[in-house]
Amino acid sequence: MNEELKSILEKFAESGWDLIDNVSKEYLQGGSTSEELIKAIKLADEQCGSCGCEFDPLYKRALLLLNAKK
Repeated sequence: MNEELKSILEKFAESGWDLIDNVSKEYLQGGSTSEELIKAIKLADEQCGSCGCEFDPLYKRALLLLNAKK
């Protein structure tokens, strides 16, 4: 796994937001599929992707990195 993606997912895993923290933790541990992770990140981006928080650009970057892996 790319270090940049790992770093982003670790931030998501520590976010405390149920939508992305558990699926990110599971993916980092080899449990979740990339499809599950992508679905959760897309939903997070739709719900919070323009609120001005530190995660806004991370959603888009994580999606780009995950899609590049395919």
